[in-house]
Amino acid sequence: MTDLRHKRDTNARGLARKAVLVSAPIATLATLGAVTLGVMSGSPQQSSSFAADAGAVTSLLADRGDEASRAGDRTGLKVLDRKQVERKQDQRATARAIDNARKQLWTTTELNVWTGPEKDALQVGELRAGRKVLVTGRESGGRTEIVYNDKARWVTTEYLSEQKPITAAAGLSMKPCPDGSVENGLTSRAVYVYRSVCHAFPMISSYGGWDNHGEHSSGRALDIMTSDVALGNAIAAFLQAHAAELHLYDILWRQRIWTQERSGEGWRPVADRGSATANHYDHVHVSAY
Repeated sequence: MTDLRHKRDTNARGLARKAVLVSAPIATLATLGAVTLGVMSGSPQQSSSFAADAGAVTSLLADRGDEASRAGDRTGLKVLDRKQVERKQDQRATARAIDNARKQLWTTTELNVWTGPEKDALQVGELRAGRKVLVTGRESGGRTEIVYNDKARWVTTEYLSEQKPITAAAGLSMKPCPDGSVENGLTSRAVYVYRSVCHAFPMISSYGGWDNHGEHSSGRALDIMTSDVALGNAIAAFLQAHAAELHLYDILWRQRIWTQERSGEGWRPVADRGSATANHYDHVHVSAY
């Protein structure tokens, strides 16, 4: 027959250990109860002693609560410290980007300057078209970081270019016109002519741009539609005054031609081509080389 005494003794010892573990807090509570009773029923000296012991136990439990509270406080400090570290890292990265900035790009239009790439960033300035800016090489959210007044700022990426754009001289303009379709097929210089005339003479509502005949097929020519002699003369004079800035080749108006190359000869007559349109009586024709 199998002797099970050894197994039972082992279990008994295990149960005894569990009893000790369970009884420890119970004993503590019992001790507190006894201390309380002693304080109530004992002699004054005994009551004083027991009260001191009870106070020590209460103080110990309170200290443990304070330790837990302090541990929570340390967790909050760790979160705060981590944010401070990340902020300092961002500041150092920005400072390095500014120090290492070497490449310059051109602004192709007037640009707003922002504090960051985020949509809720604050606008802190503006840049004129045709200005060179120093870029750091960092891009985010469709914006490029630049050096602006010795600080890292952001502008819209698509309006920066490696090539110097054509910018308007005094009295001219590169701002878009209401009818952008006129620019289809035109060279950049012809666009410059169109935008300048459009803003100088807003009463003109019809233009002829690219088509498949003559100078128009190259995208260098523009027809400014008007039959008003005084208005046509004013437009022609405006173009002559800005011929150098606009890089004009020729101007045709009312069966006459004017070119920069032979500007000393003034307006020269042109052979009859058979119609008011062919003879440029209903529009000013201009081309840029």
